[in-house]
Amino acid sequence: QVQLVESGGGLVQAGGSLSLSCAASGRTSSIYAMGWFRQAPGKEREFVAGIIWRGGTYYADSVKGRFTISRDNAKNTVYLQMNSLKPEDTAIYFCAARPTPSIDFGSWGQGTHVTVSS
Repeated sequence: QVQLVESGGGLVQAGGSLSLSCAASGRTSSIYAMGWFRQAPGKEREFVAGIIWRGGTYYADSVKGRFTISRDNAKNTVYLQMNSLKPEDTAIYFCAARPTPSIDFGSWGQGTHVTVSS
């Protein structure tokens, strides 16, 4: 079992930046990849960015060039640097982990709120 705790959300003006963190604990040796998802009010949860523990990142088209996902293996922590934020980035951001490429994300954090004002 992997436990995930997000932090770093908040309120920012459009064009600003925020950095989110996700600390993993428990069976971290079982992690294949981690990702960030978000859910805006009235919308379904959507994928934002992912990072494979041994290397490799991937992003949703909507955030490419603005968001950067990175990791600190020693701290079992994943970060999401969000730049050039837009009001449509407003959502609850969730961190998730998956154990293998063939198994979907199954461990989730509690989420952190990001609000971008226009």
